[in-house]
Amino acid sequence: MISLINGVVRSIGVDRAVVEVGGVGLAISITPATSASLNIGAPAQFFTSLVVREDSLTLYGFLDDDVKALFELVQTVSGIGPKVALSLVAALAPSQLGIAIAQEDIGAIEKVPGIGRKGAQRLILELKGKLSDFGTSHKISHHQPAWREQLASALISLGFSAKESDSAITTVVSQIAEEGGDANATDLSDLLKRALQKGGR
Repeated sequence: MISLINGVVRSIGVDRAVVEVGGVGLAISITPATSASLNIGAPAQFFTSLVVREDSLTLYGFLDDDVKALFELVQTVSGIGPKVALSLVAALAPSQLGIAIAQEDIGAIEKVPGIGRKGAQRLILELKGKLSDFGTSHKISHHQPAWREQLASALISLGFSAKESDSAITTVVSQIAEEGGDANATDLSDLLKRALQKGGR
């Protein structure tokens, strides 16, 4: 298995690059964002995943090991092959996908080309709880404001399940936004009061 490549970039396309390693040019399938950050003649390091088919060997390359791990993980979901997996990691960072799956945000996932609504539902169902396996959990927590974590732990201590507390907080945030306010600027005790009303406690 070829899992890491260091070489000089010899050509760049939107979805492909050729990297010279020890006098041999290797074609690597990449995302448009990776393509945009490469320079011809410059050295580059890729974390790679080799996909073997009866009629082909395709090397997929990523600048970040977390993205490569995500690319390999999403292919464990039934119906998702390497091309769709590449679209997925091109559209969503590991932390963004982690949040979308944790919050069951089908809308964010189904926008990815080749996924669709059923694919997004399958992805959430099969990957829920698995994304922390390759280190995205610490990144996901940074995306949550401190008040949200405090509010969630307060609700859980009052008998809410994690899912109920998350649902109540999301509803409160939407409600405040509809009123033209900002949940980040709202007092924690007020947020707690609203969440308790939403949760029917």
